[in-house]
Amino acid sequence: MESLRRQKGALVARNGFLIQQYQKEHALRLRAEAQLKELQQVQRPTASNSSLAPSANPMGARPPVVKKPTGRRSGAQVGHAGTSRTLLPVEQADDVVGHRPAVCRACQGLIASDAPGEVVGRHQVFEIPPVAVTLIEHQSLACRCGRCGSVTRGIIPADIAASVTGARLTAMIGLLSASMKGSRRDVARVLGEALGFPIAVGSVLAREAELSAALAGSYQSLVAAAAGSKVKYVDETGWKLRGKGRWLFVSADRDQTIFRIDKTRTRPAFKALLGMNNNSDGGNGQDKLNGVFCSDRAGIYDMLKIRQRQLCWAHLKRDFVAAIERGGCGEAAAAKMLAICREMFELWHRFADQEIGRKKLKAAIKPLRERMKAALTQGAACGQKKTAGLCKALLKREAALWRFACVPGLEPTNNLAERMLRPAVVWRKKSFGSHSQAGCRYVERMLSVTQTLRQRGHPVMGYLANAIEAHRKGQASPEIPPRPTDTSNNTAEPAKLRKIA
Repeated sequence: MESLRRQKGALVARNGFLIQQYQKEHALRLRAEAQLKELQQVQRPTASNSSLAPSANPMGARPPVVKKPTGRRSGAQVGHAGTSRTLLPVEQADDVVGHRPAVCRACQGLIASDAPGEVVGRHQVFEIPPVAVTLIEHQSLACRCGRCGSVTRGIIPADIAASVTGARLTAMIGLLSASMKGSRRDVARVLGEALGFPIAVGSVLAREAELSAALAGSYQSLVAAAAGSKVKYVDETGWKLRGKGRWLFVSADRDQTIFRIDKTRTRPAFKALLGMNNNSDGGNGQDKLNGVFCSDRAGIYDMLKIRQRQLCWAHLKRDFVAAIERGGCGEAAAAKMLAICREMFELWHRFADQEIGRKKLKAAIKPLRERMKAALTQGAACGQKKTAGLCKALLKREAALWRFACVPGLEPTNNLAERMLRPAVVWRKKSFGSHSQAGCRYVERMLSVTQTLRQRGHPVMGYLANAIEAHRKGQASPEIPPRPTDTSNNTAEPAKLRKIA
């Protein structure tokens, strides 16, 4: 009997151990089945359900925007006001060539070469000379004084002796470098073949370094102006430094755009973009970050107070499409959210086209907001992990969905920052990033200054040349002028805003 009791105890203990093992294996199996089901339901990333660029859409994928054919022929339509080049005054022409008739059309007689003529037709042709770069030699002369007989040597000014390229040529080198997105060899080839100025690749890099130093003051002024802007659109993308990952941040508003390359995508890096000292307030910069920020749902922007945030609806639209394609019990709630998103954009386009005012916009947004909150609550309780997580995150930031309705100058999408980032993304893909910290600073300053000048409607090359001249003379960087015909601030109501499909 005692032996049987011991055997029974051993069997009971083993049975308990096997039950625990079964429960553990069963839980793992259920989890694996759920993950497998989720992977089977999720479709491949496209431009409609992820941040994938439309140009990188997989073959056969549905385009993110499907335009309905209008039935009209391509090109200008009937009634379209044509445009043509306006002739410049003849006084601005570098050369005037007259074309005289040699034979009379009526009697076939010869017309004298000195016969008076009248201008009855004009055609202007723009051309570049075979060698567009002029070579100026500066000589230092030694002269003997007629009074005391001493010899005095003339000194070539320091701003002229600073480089073998003039200010405008240096500006063109920088402009070509930024336009060709980092291909210094192509810059040297264009300068040699098109302008007749042979230059080594190393000299192109030297001119970039000089231009970067010349734009340092202008860049800091833009950072200060951007920090004080009342409406900002912020985003970030990847960058490379000697093959290692970096992050390129952007802050854009109506009047200026600034860029900054940082090692990490963190809250201190975001604060540094706007010139904030990360140690000045113990790491909490909420009180110093001014204005309203439109951004995606990246975690670094959670440092902002909710009243300072506007979530990008273009990103949300892709999230809603992904939730629908994911299927499951969260599909119905996602479909409701996508329908509300489309209604919101239709309403915003009416406001942008000035069909309705801000008062009617706010009134029409109110029922949409209530429906969205109900749909988010339904999605948060659906049990679908990713869809529920999205809805819970949006419920926490629900007020940031509708900030655009009450803040003048604020749009519901982060489209401005996305457009400003596109040249930088092309630069990164063509050049594989930067090879030094100095190269990163050059990218930041050139992108910031050139994008801002174009936003304000000013020529880029003229400003870069003035900055080089000031730098060589030891003077401060010239101030970037404001818009020539618009002195309003960046919170003014836009007459026509860019539509988002």
